[in-house]
Amino acid sequence: MKKRLHVHKHTLILIAGIVWAIAGFNIVRIGLFAYQGNFVWWRALLSAAVYTVFQVFIFGKMVKKHTERILQYEDERQNVFRFFDTKSYLIMAFMMTLGIGLRVSGIVPNGFIAYFYTGLGASLLTAGVLFIVNYLRVVSQKRE
Repeated sequence: MKKRLHVHKHTLILIAGIVWAIAGFNIVRIGLFAYQGNFVWWRALLSAAVYTVFQVFIFGKMVKKHTERILQYEDERQNVFRFFDTKSYLIMAFMMTLGIGLRVSGIVPNGFIAYFYTGLGASLLTAGVLFIVNYLRVVSQKRE
């Protein structure tokens, strides 16, 4: 009997990619809207720095870690929500709460939102693309 909401474990890598790409796109969009009327060249450099820090130290490592974890599952079919572990869901919830709270509260200026969200969102979007690339690699290796 097939379990509901279960997919092949390789599909979890694709799901992670889609989730991260959508999140990244939305965060980049918020950042770009905040740039309207706030664009200066040094903020663009700050966006690039934020992107680099998040990609090198956080999301690049996360993609590798979660891809390896997913591939190590013994059962071929897994619950669709197992593309993350509990710690990652908690981190995501914290980041979302903090981000929404900062924007709504007005504590940080729009210029900060512009460069930080653009860099962060681009890094999240890159992580999504890397997950999708990993999925395509795994699927193509499986076919060989």
